Amino acid sequence: MSGQTPKLKTQRPKAKGQKSRIKNLKPLIIAIDGPSGAGKSTLGRLLAHALNLLYIDTGSMYRAVALAVIQSQLDPTDKDAVVSLAERSDIDLAGEPDSLRVMLNGRDVTEQIRSEAVTDMSSIISSIPGVRRAMVSRQREMGRGGAVLNGRDIGTVVFPDADVKFFLTASAEERAQRRFIEEQAQKHSTSIAQTLSEMTERDRRDSTRTDSPLKVADDAIVIDSTGRSIQEVFQKMMDLVETAAR
Repeated sequence: MSGQTPKLKTQRPKAKGQKSRIKNLKPLIIAIDGPSGAGKSTLGRLLAHALNLLYIDTGSMYRAVALAVIQSQLDPTDKDAVVSLAERSDIDLAGEPDSLRVMLNGRDVTEQIRSEAVTDMSSIISSIPGVRRAMVSRQREMGRGGAVLNGRDIGTVVFPDADVKFFLTASAEERAQRRFIEEQAQKHSTSIAQTLSEMTERDRRDSTRTDSPLKVADDAIVIDSTGRSIQEVFQKMMDLVETAAR
C-alpha cells in the first residue's frame, strides 16, 4: 500500500457573508506554523473566513489518523501498519472555517479527535515519515488553488513557496494556560502543571524529529502573541497579507 495518497475531501467556504478587505484578491497560499497553543487554529480560521479561502487544519488530519490507529488497536510502533492505515483512511474536512467538521470513514469525529488519548497518539504517529509524506502530498493537492493552512511544517515542507508565511509563538506559560482553558472546557481532567509538562514534551518531539521538524522558515514572519489579544494579532496578520497581495 505504500505510496498511496490518503483519501481526503474538502469543501471551500461559501462566499456568502465572507467579504475580504482586499479587492481583486488573487488566490493566496498562507502558511501558519508554530508550536501548540500559539493560536494557529483560531487565527487560521479568522484569516480564511476574512479572505474567503479554503481552511486546512493539518493537525486535524493527523488527529484523524491517530483516532483510526486507536480504534484499530494498532501498535503505533508498527510503522508499516500505521502508514498503510493512514493511506486507506477516508478523511473529509467540510464546512465553514469557523465550524469545520472532521469526518473519518463517513463518521463525524470532530469531538473525538480532541481527546487526550488522540492528542498523545497524534504526537507519536505524526513523527512517522510515511504518515507525513502521505499527509503532505494531499495537503499540497488541496491547497494549490489558494488556502490558509496551519501546522508545523507548512512553510518549510508543504508549501515552501507560500505567498505569506507566519510563525506564531508565545511564552510556554501562556501557551499552556490557553491549552489548559481549552481542556477544561472539554472537561479533561488535568492541571496547569501537567499541561505545561505535556506541552514542553510535545515541543521537544516536534522540534527534534528527523522528518519535517518544527522550525521557523527563513522567510517567515514571526509573531509573538504573548500578552496580545487574538484580535490584535489578527489585525497585524491581515495588514501583512494586504501588503503581500499588492
